Amino acid sequence: MEVYMKIVILDAYTENPGDLSWEKIKSLGDVAIYDRTPCTDIDLIAERIGDAQIAIVNKTPVNAQVIERCKNLKFIAVFGTGYNIVDYKYAAEKGISLSNVPSYGTNTVSQFTIGLLLEVCSFYGHHDMTVKNGRWEKSEDFCYWDYPMIELYGKTAGIIGLGKIGRASAALLKALGMEVIAFSRSKNKEGEKAAVYVSFDELLERSDVILLHCPLFEETKGMINKKSIKKMKDGVIIINTSRGQLIVEEDLAEALNSGKVYAAGLDVVAQEPIRADNPLLKAKNVIITPHIAWVSKESRQRILDATYANIKAFLDGKPINVVNL
Repeated sequence: MEVYMKIVILDAYTENPGDLSWEKIKSLGDVAIYDRTPCTDIDLIAERIGDAQIAIVNKTPVNAQVIERCKNLKFIAVFGTGYNIVDYKYAAEKGISLSNVPSYGTNTVSQFTIGLLLEVCSFYGHHDMTVKNGRWEKSEDFCYWDYPMIELYGKTAGIIGLGKIGRASAALLKALGMEVIAFSRSKNKEGEKAAVYVSFDELLERSDVILLHCPLFEETKGMINKKSIKKMKDGVIIINTSRGQLIVEEDLAEALNSGKVYAAGLDVVAQEPIRADNPLLKAKNVIITPHIAWVSKESRQRILDATYANIKAFLDGKPINVVNL
């Protein structure tokens, strides 16, 4: 028997600003779509979910207070892999399933990660800007550069977190001629093919470049801090396209300004959108992009397709990609 549900999407715009179709999702029920829902307005979040059985979110938090007020809620779908914006333990207590999209952005995010690394090594954007501002036409020499041009060939890349994205980045790093080592809580044969597993401390000590590809859990929160940075090579490069909370930002800013860390490429920060008082905004040699490693059209279409599949499977009584039950 066909099941027809009331569905609400709380923050639709970043997933689909207009270049994708909602029709498949709409085929599953009565769908209310909100481009944005203020993350701090718990009352509005609860009001918009209302009596819906299914809520779809990207970064809008669904905490215990919201869950308690939304008595009909049976299923939460996350437009992405990370699900820390949902109180998944409390949802489980209430019998509410939570599904994510585990592998939509493997190629897109790894491509962006290496792009950040290459930008840090050559500062393309900066030099493009100086040319367009007229500096080259006034130069006494046929070329100039304001930052060291760094060759990655033969250097060591350390990846923290060797899931699908980490393994895809490892393949790209190897193509650049780098030695790739990795630290991961879980080790498997796929990872052994991609990189050489080492301890966390060994990775910190050996790496010329450190790339963060691990999820945010309590044990990984703030893992890049004053203590761990002290163990790193002088002049290390840090790239983060995972979660901003993995880094203690004050400690990284201090290390960048002292030169202990040569440069950082960051697509994420601890609080998003970024705050004007974030210490990284005034740090030396840091490139910050606005959490866009995942946003290729191809990647967002995979999210939409997978979210449809997650909801359809739930309605069919055979839920998939469930992360809390």
